[in-house]
Amino acid sequence: MTERRSGDVETPIDAHQAYVRVEREIGLLLRRSRAISARLSRELHPDLDGAAYGLLALLQDTGPLRASDLVARLGLDKSTVSRQVSTLVALGLVTREADPADGRAQVLRTSPEGAARLSRIRDARRARWEADLADWPAEDVDTLGELLARLNRIGEAREAESSR
Repeated sequence: MTERRSGDVETPIDAHQAYVRVEREIGLLLRRSRAISARLSRELHPDLDGAAYGLLALLQDTGPLRASDLVARLGLDKSTVSRQVSTLVALGLVTREADPADGRAQVLRTSPEGAARLSRIRDARRARWEADLADWPAEDVDTLGELLARLNRIGEAREAESSR
């Protein structure tokens, strides 16, 4: 059994309770994340809902994608992505272009205006993280990033399995 050191006392870690805590904390993180995404989307443009920020960020991070790729990567329903894409295109934050690999299809790309707005929001968000975690040692911040990356890789692998 693994033990946790608290001050000078080592206490056994209950594996079940550890998973209960992970589920509870991730649930809280996800609820906050949805609320933050909704606020960030409105900062991009008042007419956008919560899914828009994540969609625009994914397009910026990965480059041009087809709408079907957005559906798969974001785990959103096709109608939600279609509605968000239409709104983002209408607002000039995303462009549609012919897919160089298949001229019959279209790819979506963040427009220069969309990239500029997203960059401003991300800079402010990153500054907030730096302020919130300013008392943490850099090693803890790095460890948190690594653990979250590991958790995301598990989720990506599980999603890839289920889409087969």
